[in-house]
Amino acid sequence: MEISFGTLRIFVAPTVYEPAEDSFLLATYASGISGGKRALEIGCGTGIVSISAAKADAANTVLGMDVNAEAVACARHNAEANGAKNCRFMEANLFSSIPDTEKFDFILFNPPYLPTTQEEKLALEEENAAYDGGESGLEAFMQFAAQAPEHLAEGGKVAVIATSLNDGIKKTLDELETRVGSAQILAEESFFFEKIYLVEATKR
Repeated sequence: MEISFGTLRIFVAPTVYEPAEDSFLLATYASGISGGKRALEIGCGTGIVSISAAKADAANTVLGMDVNAEAVACARHNAEANGAKNCRFMEANLFSSIPDTEKFDFILFNPPYLPTTQEEKLALEEENAAYDGGESGLEAFMQFAAQAPEHLAEGGKVAVIATSLNDGIKKTLDELETRVGSAQILAEESFFFEKIYLVEATKR
């Protein structure tokens, strides 16, 4: 299947997370990155966020990563189809393939934030990784927050999606304040059972 986002046409492979309101919030943010910045997206999925950052300014350089090999292939296809030559994609879990010396101006992450019990996990591991936030809904985010600061350039920014479920937004803000620096909510979307938030933190 294909979806549209602005001028982008995004192909969605069967086992890859289909972009929704959370993806669009982060992609809109990425569309504002300019000035030859270095951006890293963790959990790139279809590549919609990385490609938005790449298309925002041809001088930007963007790296997208995902644990799902099919997502990486999908993102590469979408980058080529949308003429985003200044982004590349690779298969990796969080920051496992990033050297400690490599720094980024922006690190973007739409984590799996659904509180998930053992019985609720999806059978296909690659698909499950896009949704499964563990019992707290914050397991992947907490791992991310612990590692992100060492890969941020001076004054660099982290942008993540958070949920109101299980007090996730407060815990996200608190963790980013502790690990990264000053954090703020930039945007939110309301649904009948939750709110989702775009949160930005700037390295202190």
